[in-house]
Amino acid sequence: MNRFRLVVFDLDGTLYRGAEPVERAVEAVLRLRDEGVMVRYATNNSAATRDGTADKLCAMGYPAVPAEVYGSSHAAAALMGERGLRSAFVVGEPGCIGNLRASGVRVVNAPEGRATPESDDATDAVVVGICRTFTYTLLDSALQQLLLGAELVATNRDATYPLEAGRLQPGAGSLVAAIETASGRTAQVAGKPERWMMDAILRDSGVRPEQTLVVGDREDTDIAFGKRTGCATAMVLTGVGSPDTAADYVLSDLSELFGSAMDAPR
Repeated sequence: MNRFRLVVFDLDGTLYRGAEPVERAVEAVLRLRDEGVMVRYATNNSAATRDGTADKLCAMGYPAVPAEVYGSSHAAAALMGERGLRSAFVVGEPGCIGNLRASGVRVVNAPEGRATPESDDATDAVVVGICRTFTYTLLDSALQQLLLGAELVATNRDATYPLEAGRLQPGAGSLVAAIETASGRTAQVAGKPERWMMDAILRDSGVRPEQTLVVGDREDTDIAFGKRTGCATAMVLTGVGSPDTAADYVLSDLSELFGSAMDAPR
């Protein structure tokens, strides 16, 4: 009998690399579903929409619906709501901007050119996510808003993210570091390893932390995410992770979930 009612999966490096599913991962997730275990997906990809992520997962063979997907731009909106921050200049991609707007945040980026704000007035926050069209103009616009008193919110601090064949690309954390350096400010982080996504996952699922397993490939985000929220953790070695980890379980691949993490006492 499975000891966990809910398994929360990271995506990049855990379930897929770029456009390719990780070996034996689809079969493991399908088996969890067949055995009655709830599955949720938690990604630090700020540009990912719930619909788009669910479609990508389904195209690879994973069972997924939009309501099961939680992203770092949604977490940023939750953080802003708790802090009373209602407007944002966004260093990010259209998906991130759309997620923030859908969550009730007023985005002040000029529609004809996202690299500048619509006016010189101060906004409540500068939100930084992945932005593959990052420019000096965006960096300068973010700096000017921070100098006017805006708070700095990072969707995540992932320095890189993995693609196929082991290739790494710069992540949102690289852009956060540039803006922190320019402004002398330290960002508030919304995504993993902070609690915002897990708060929503546990609330929506009706599950307690001790009934939950977090599976990922990054020590500083995925494993720390689970540890900080009182969940069990499993490091899978299909991404950038190492067997030298504080995780409760170490898995060569997701097929090892069964007969170890799902059955063994913690």
